[in-house]
Amino acid sequence: MPANAHAHIRIARPSRDLDAAERFWVQGLGLSVVWRREVAAEDPPGEEYGLLMVGWPDAGWHLELSHEAGAPTAPAPTDEDLLVVYLDGPVPDELLARLEEHGGKRVPAHNPYWDEWGVTVEDPDGYRLVLSTRAWTNVPFPGA
Repeated sequence: MPANAHAHIRIARPSRDLDAAERFWVQGLGLSVVWRREVAAEDPPGEEYGLLMVGWPDAGWHLELSHEAGAPTAPAPTDEDLLVVYLDGPVPDELLARLEEHGGKRVPAHNPYWDEWGVTVEDPDGYRLVLSTRAWTNVPFPGA
């Protein structure tokens, strides 16, 4: 398949704690576990990887979180590492409450645009999820 609008996208990054990540992304946001691999006692040294892949079943993307038990890579999020979900409407209070109940922390956005048009929540690894009240399309803007 060519690289085009139908190609699936995987967003991958490290996690300190896959159980905490699962609580946030699945019980908090409502994503599904696409696949999970636990670290196993029989894993050869240097191959002790745990993986958690989450997403919505029909989405064209999923989030992969990994944890190497023997030599973990520490997450290194910045204020501009954002995963933005465009809701095309108000951010439900019950969704924010669920995210906070499952390990999220509401934070002010580094870029004030996101405070005007949504809510920013840090996940347990410090990466930021923005729930935007706006809609989005990839149709080019006039003059782009």
